[in-house]
Amino acid sequence: MVGIHAAGSDAARLAFFALHTLQHRGQEAAGIATTKDGAAHVHKGLGLVASVFNEDNLATLPGDLAIGHTRYSTTGGSGLRNAQPQLIETIDGPLGLAHNGNLVNAHLLRRELLERGVGLQTSSDTEVMVHLLTGASGDWMERIQTLMERVEGAYALTILTRDAVYGVRDRWGLRPLVIGAVDGGHVLASETCVFSTIGAEFVREVEPGEVVRLSDSGLSARQGVSAKNRALCTFEQIYFSRPDSICDGSLVHSTRQRLGRELAKEAPVDADLVVSVPDSGTPHAVGFAQQTGLPYTEGLIKNRYVGRTFIEPTQQLRAARVAMKFNPLAENVADKRVVMVDDSIVRGTTSGPLVRMLRNAGALEVHLRVACPAIVSPCYMGVDMASKDELIAAHRSVEEICDHIGADSLAFLSIEAMMRALGSDNGYCNACFTGVYPFESMRFVQLSLNPKEEFSSVWSD
Repeated sequence: MVGIHAAGSDAARLAFFALHTLQHRGQEAAGIATTKDGAAHVHKGLGLVASVFNEDNLATLPGDLAIGHTRYSTTGGSGLRNAQPQLIETIDGPLGLAHNGNLVNAHLLRRELLERGVGLQTSSDTEVMVHLLTGASGDWMERIQTLMERVEGAYALTILTRDAVYGVRDRWGLRPLVIGAVDGGHVLASETCVFSTIGAEFVREVEPGEVVRLSDSGLSARQGVSAKNRALCTFEQIYFSRPDSICDGSLVHSTRQRLGRELAKEAPVDADLVVSVPDSGTPHAVGFAQQTGLPYTEGLIKNRYVGRTFIEPTQQLRAARVAMKFNPLAENVADKRVVMVDDSIVRGTTSGPLVRMLRNAGALEVHLRVACPAIVSPCYMGVDMASKDELIAAHRSVEEICDHIGADSLAFLSIEAMMRALGSDNGYCNACFTGVYPFESMRFVQLSLNPKEEFSSVWSD
């Protein structure tokens, strides 16, 4: 997700390059909205950023204000109707909104809007927020503050009006949002890796509960709602963020190496070499090898033209892509006892086939080490693991998982070691590992249905 104000620049083109840099965060759809002289322009499509945009349609997006989004669906299906940004015309001019996260009370707010006679065209919680903004009173800053009082859950937002771009972060800071400075203005983005791509410089993070405004008047900020105990999603450090991004003051690549070193301390193994599950498992594996003194080598080659299997929208697609995604390097692993290091195991779709690949390539033993704790609880805050039935560790012991995937041994990093690697005893949401959620009340979550299925009886994307 990005938001841009760049006076005298082509904001849509900057947004395109920024979204291309953030492609790893979502592969289902992409969109950019701009405003110029009070008029709004938008282009959205299904697929990757480079296939959705070209010179012709970027030329239809004039202006120095823009927001953009790459979609990874949680609430709402993956069809075009739910692609972002959502854009409507209001009495006060155009309003566009892009959202990273998940509202746990979206179904209640949605029902409230329908009972008021508001017509909804999507199954996304993003549209719910758009209509809550239009129905509030005051200027846009006041409306945004009213919205923040109403919604529960995880959200980082970029909001487009005719004369400004706003950035909004939930009161727990569950989802990331950072600010950069670029010639002629400022940039909002989900990750700092965007900034080097478009020639921007990192300024700071948007604080939990904060609203920032980018306009011709410069950068301004206001506390929209009171901040709660900070709870940044740990999965940002483990998996989501690009290794070259700065997260919580540390280079993500370095943090992942520390996770690997902690894993090696807790779960060493008598083996000949270390391999990774590329690409997200590679820094963890390097750290593991550094700590143990075992040689690190490539054991699996990744097809770079196949996307991230974790964020495929269906289990069937995830399983099919594993076989397309990896090939073993038989010469490197034949007659060797191999430690295979991965960043996480969520559904177990990938691990079993990869263990079999290495065995078929001649590995004598395959020991799996996982650089985060076992994921045992659903996420309601914007990571697509909202059904406990999908989580392999929710119903199996470590020994049962090891037997299921066919490894010689299996070990997960402990929560204590993970927090040592992150360099913090708090400030993170570990609900998927512990079942302890950051919200004071879970009544919204307990009432929630599976977000991806909630409106399936109404909409078929």
